[in-house]
Amino acid sequence: MITESVDPAPLDLAPVDWECLRCGETHPMRFRGVCSRCRDELRTTLAREAKTVDVAEYAPKMNVTPNAVATKD
Repeated sequence: MITESVDPAPLDLAPVDWECLRCGETHPMRFRGVCSRCRDELRTTLAREAKTVDVAEYAPKMNVTPNAVATKD
């Protein structure tokens, strides 16, 4: 029987100084990634408006040849 020990101490999510993966500057962050300045810049430069795309209704191709049993008289 395998038993797992559970740590009753709460998880510490205090910000730690990390280098931004985009600009390389050191900022306090909870998780390693991009800093808030780079995140805001990416959101503004890469933001796109949603649009509706009209597509034709799907119709399966009928390229199946009948088998010998179906064509037998």
